Amino acid sequence: MKRRLPSEFLYQVFALLFAVIVVHAAYVGVIRPSADSQLAIQAAQQAAGEAPTGNRSLAIVIKDYEQEACFILLLWALAIMGLKAARTRSEVQMLDRELIAIPDGTSILPRDAREQSRSLEALPADEQDYLLPRALGNALSRFTTTGSIPAVADAVREQCDIEADRLDSELSMVRYISWAIPSIGFIGTVRGIGDALGQAYKAVEGDISGVTVSLGVAFNSTFVALVLSIIIMFALHQLQLSQERLVLNTQRYIDRHLLRHLSVPRSG
Repeated sequence: MKRRLPSEFLYQVFALLFAVIVVHAAYVGVIRPSADSQLAIQAAQQAAGEAPTGNRSLAIVIKDYEQEACFILLLWALAIMGLKAARTRSEVQMLDRELIAIPDGTSILPRDAREQSRSLEALPADEQDYLLPRALGNALSRFTTTGSIPAVADAVREQCDIEADRLDSELSMVRYISWAIPSIGFIGTVRGIGDALGQAYKAVEGDISGVTVSLGVAFNSTFVALVLSIIIMFALHQLQLSQERLVLNTQRYIDRHLLRHLSVPRSG
């Protein structure tokens, strides 16, 4: 666990740098040149007294700095959730494996629990950090020390509750990004409306091109930010759903493969 935290931090840092480089390169090389050329054509048509032809393209809608920042945060959030989803998928696949081999009809006594945990200790180090081996190991250890089946069930439930809280807390950065993207969009709205008000005198003189461009910035930034936040929240919901299912299925796995085989010798 401790070894995994620095690696995840480095992954998030490099994912952010990658998102910045990719998105900014796309904006500098494709999006802004295309938007500027289309806006120049429309401005020339307006100057000639002609009605602008063509619809507003995607490049014009997303060309501003606020939208660029929103796309950077979107890619960063998707990269973080992709790492979490890959680990969750690996842990789900472990539920199909028989980590402890207990034949049907066989009872496990407290003195036998230590022997059952040897198969867990033989797993690779990264797999030992998964929820299922940790919960099984904790259950067997508790059964060895207490000899109480209810205590083992409580230990499994506590382990799964702690894991659920940990998984939820590790998504705090994604939740922050999902909040930050609409906020950045609203910043673009305020900036665009401010610029439009600053050019109101031109509109009075009959030149409304500057006002319309500024209002376009205002509404486009909010529109793009809200759409991207919907995408992030959908992906976050799916990830949380898979993690919750992992925790519940882990409890069921231990109930079927371990708890029903435990037995305590009667005294006297």
